[in-house]
Amino acid sequence: MRRSILLVSLICVVFPSIFAHAQTAKPKLTLDEFFNSVSFPALKVSPDGNSVVIATERADWDRQIFRKELWLYRTAGGSLTHLTQSGHDRSPQWSPDGQWIAFLSERKVADAKDGDAGDAKEKEKDVAQLLLISPSGGEAFAITAGENEVHAFAWSRDSKAIVFATRQPWTKQQNDDHKKDWKDVIRYRGDERGDAIFRLTLDEALARHAALGSKQLPEAEKDSGATPGAVAIARTPLRVDQISISHDGQRLAFVTSSVSERQEKVEDIELYLVNLTNNNVANSAAEATPIRLTHNEAVELNLEWALDNRHLFFQINLGSLERKYEDPQPRLYWVDAGDPSDRRPEERQVQRWFADYPGEVVRYTPLPDGSVLCACRIGTEVQLVSQANPKAAIVKREGWAGTYEIPSAAAQSQSTRIAFAYSATVRPTEVYLADGLEKDKLAQARPITFFNKLFTERELPLAKPYRWTSDDGTPVEGMLMYPPGKFEAKNLPMFVLIHGGPEDADGNRFEADWYQWDRLAATAGWLVFEPNYRGSTGYGDKFALQIVPEIVSRPGKDILTGVDALVKDGIADANQLAIGGYSYGGYMTNWLITQTTRFKAAVTGAGAVEHVANWGNDDTVFDDAYFLGGLPWETPDRYRSEAAIFQINKVRTPTHMVAGADDIRVAVLEDYLLDRALHELNVPSDLLIFPGEGHSLAKNPWHGKIKVREELKWLAKYGGVTATN
Repeated sequence: MRRSILLVSLICVVFPSIFAHAQTAKPKLTLDEFFNSVSFPALKVSPDGNSVVIATERADWDRQIFRKELWLYRTAGGSLTHLTQSGHDRSPQWSPDGQWIAFLSERKVADAKDGDAGDAKEKEKDVAQLLLISPSGGEAFAITAGENEVHAFAWSRDSKAIVFATRQPWTKQQNDDHKKDWKDVIRYRGDERGDAIFRLTLDEALARHAALGSKQLPEAEKDSGATPGAVAIARTPLRVDQISISHDGQRLAFVTSSVSERQEKVEDIELYLVNLTNNNVANSAAEATPIRLTHNEAVELNLEWALDNRHLFFQINLGSLERKYEDPQPRLYWVDAGDPSDRRPEERQVQRWFADYPGEVVRYTPLPDGSVLCACRIGTEVQLVSQANPKAAIVKREGWAGTYEIPSAAAQSQSTRIAFAYSATVRPTEVYLADGLEKDKLAQARPITFFNKLFTERELPLAKPYRWTSDDGTPVEGMLMYPPGKFEAKNLPMFVLIHGGPEDADGNRFEADWYQWDRLAATAGWLVFEPNYRGSTGYGDKFALQIVPEIVSRPGKDILTGVDALVKDGIADANQLAIGGYSYGGYMTNWLITQTTRFKAAVTGAGAVEHVANWGNDDTVFDDAYFLGGLPWETPDRYRSEAAIFQINKVRTPTHMVAGADDIRVAVLEDYLLDRALHELNVPSDLLIFPGEGHSLAKNPWHGKIKVREELKWLAKYGGVTATN
């Protein structure tokens, strides 16, 4: 035995590289493994900080759905348990007393037991209803019913009631009359109607559940179209997207959007207040009139009341708070709600948080001491920073390099626990829990999930930032992801993978899905170049705004100069270049193959080739017009000069296309148009249409998997790179 130990020791000293390779050699990532990753759409720390409810999403290949489930982590014992298993559960919210978790689900109410989702065909008819489950155990049960989905909900601050918003319900007679008059005719705007906000007491919900169990509602109660026992407290001609109730329980705020779910008029998206103490709204059937709180040209989202019960936090995703519309990086503000009747919306004081931060406010969470914690993007990193008030210094919270997401804090002041999702290039996304932010506690955060552990057992590609200077002297940055085992190698075949948005950026994070498949491309032998072109976030507002009005030509120059720099540096092989992207990345791919013939293969998805019809079909039309400097009849020359279709005769690159059949963000007609043009020009091409899918390909996981499988084949066929390179 001593001889064996001595021999092993000598081997370690004399041949360290051989021994290390034997110990660390890992198999490469496969297509099937890649698409079995788990993502975390939401997580919420319990009010006392002792538990975390985690929403997960993963592919269910047999049922051909993305399975959405809830998990519960308890700090006592460090246990993670399955909370729901129907496959359709999302958007969890703790009751303020921590006794219940409410969530939305499209599961069949009549078959509400976890694990039984009913027939797939019937499932398509189900709409999101509001369910409750006790964190102590037991089955979830529905507390709302009807044909109208629940759009938003929030707990009352005393945990004795839930308010929720649905489309204003029709009675059975109203529905029957409508069907009689209109048959199957769709009245494009005529059938739209706004939302009603209802209040349902917890006692009423529990009593109904005790009386009915899993039985369906009596026919007489179905006729009303509304949830039995729910009382309407306000109505709006718009759709309610989110609700938040002040900490003192006296006021309710909500953000609206268009009833058509198309962002056609920016004034449809505003904040409103409902005074819950007026007219005995909280205790009777009286309805309050919502008071408009904001008046701007912006898309507000992510509402949270401040602890002072006077200010309301909100983020801006698109637009600005000034009357003139523009698209800087996403920001965080609060508005002085004050007395809802003391001033007009345009006169209310609005302050910007993290105003001196050069990057993007990605997500935020208010902390128990009144400060705010932000996951903020700067360059290729998303780090946690905090601010005590809008005028205070911004404090960087020291943690790990990489990407922090969806931070959540306990609501009670005595708890300092922070939960978040975290990832880095070679660290797959998991949920972590930190016992505070002071000193080194963030760096000592512990993982509480291990759903993506398999990725740590595979040979993952390494990546690093890459910087170059664009044609006008502007510094630009991106990421380089190398094939496994070839980190910082030279003269590599290169695939340019362009992110969408354009308000987004690639960086030090881990993603594994049909949209972000750089790891699979790298594993197949490609150096993957991910440019953060003009219009990307994390590089300041000026950088983000320079895309206007050159919506594709300006970022196109950034990307091509990046390719030139990589070739000049000897990193990329000029004779083996390919390009691709989805959504705005598809726009750019379609444009760039008209500007150069240097790319041997292209893979594009959901990208426009012209802008007039795309403006008319898009569900976010005002940002399209902004990027092009005006409406189609105001700047027709720009709509033409920035459109790929009018230069499509220059294309020689074999091009693979994909599209969702029901996409309204970038209509599938754009893909048919590109396919028709390439077919006319005899350019090799292929078009895949995914039935029932919208822009996000969120219906059937097989669609995304087939997309990437075929794109890899296309790159291998025309780009000349296979996994053996």
